[in-house]
Amino acid sequence: QVQLVESGGGLVQPGGSLRLSCVVAESTVEINGMAWFRQAPEKEREFVASIRWSGGSSGRTYYADSVKGRFSISRDRGTRAIYLQMNNLEPEDTAVYFCAAGRPITSTVTTARGYTSWGRGTQVTVSS
Repeated sequence: QVQLVESGGGLVQPGGSLRLSCVVAESTVEINGMAWFRQAPEKEREFVASIRWSGGSSGRTYYADSVKGRFSISRDRGTRAIYLQMNNLEPEDTAVYFCAAGRPITSTVTTARGYTSWGRGTQVTVSS
């Protein structure tokens, strides 16, 4: 089991920036990937970005088309944390953002079923 703790959400104006953090507070299993997903009101949870934690593709990143060029995922293996730098935020980015960890394979690295552990989420609201 992996315990994840997110932080960094908040209210920001359109065009602004936020940086989300996710720390692996406790882990009893190995992981090879971590990701961010988001869920807006009355919508399904959707993939945002992921990063390979270990293995031959360690450090490789993946992004949803809707956030490419605006969001950047990174990791710090020393502190066991990942980050999501979000720039040029739009009202459509408003959602609860969840951190996830697991052992996804190539076909599941951008899907929720590739991850077995989830954080509680942090709210991001983009509004003027």
